[in-house]
Amino acid sequence: MNAGRFAPSPSADLHIGNLRTAVLAWLFARSTGRRFVMRVEDLDDRTSADIAERQLADLAAIGLTWDGPTEWQSEHTQRYDDVVAELDARGLLYECFCSRRDIAQAPRAPHAPQGAYPGTCRDLTVAQREARREETGRPPALRLRTDEIAYTVEDVLHGRYTGIIDDFVVRRGDGVAAYNLAVVVDDAAQGIDQVVRGDDLLPSSPRQAYLARLLGYPEPTYAHVPLVLNEDGARLAKRDGAVTLAEIGVDRALAQIAGSLGWPTATDLESLLEVFDPARLPRHPWIYRPK
Repeated sequence: MNAGRFAPSPSADLHIGNLRTAVLAWLFARSTGRRFVMRVEDLDDRTSADIAERQLADLAAIGLTWDGPTEWQSEHTQRYDDVVAELDARGLLYECFCSRRDIAQAPRAPHAPQGAYPGTCRDLTVAQREARREETGRPPALRLRTDEIAYTVEDVLHGRYTGIIDDFVVRRGDGVAAYNLAVVVDDAAQGIDQVVRGDDLLPSSPRQAYLARLLGYPEPTYAHVPLVLNEDGARLAKRDGAVTLAEIGVDRALAQIAGSLGWPTATDLESLLEVFDPARLPRHPWIYRPK
């Protein structure tokens, strides 16, 4: 059955912006008759199980409901390894020994998109790979050998969006599945066909949709919603004052979220669901001013 999802990374407590995005993901899913699932993206070693439990408690406190048990990425590493093995067997992966500094300093072709991987390790010989391994002294990442420079996705709020593909990383040097691979594999495994998240992740969507097509997965519907920013136009952070649910309180947080979406009379998620209309959503960031 089709589903939407919210997938927080437990590296810090959720702030009002995260909660707003979660509410929007829930509204999009419930208003279209979809299931709504929760996934904890805890592959990074900077994440914490304690923080994850606090995040889930905050989401439940504001009225979010989800179907089935919460899924934890750390419990499905074999799922990612299997897909990496499949891509490798198809000849679609290669080892990359480049650091971020190497990539930033590498010469680029005049037509190469800004930020694209320059292909430094794409065509190394066996001898050259061994030399790079000894030179760097670190295990390589695995990159996807792509045959397109750009890919276009359809977004409910942004329309057609074209972004660079390049040869992106699917497994990090430490052996952990990269974000772009893990989310695609998980979404397919969970039957997720609607992805609602912050618009800072819009540039990732072409890569993920391309990989989904390569693996034979259906491409989801995307809706990238505006972020919540501070008064300086920067990402919201703890230094901006009272921004977490513990600091704001449930009733006030719900009122602030409902007001920011244009439905100030809604008092809970069910009343928000009754009036929810994606066409009426604000298209600009919400500037949050803690009081």
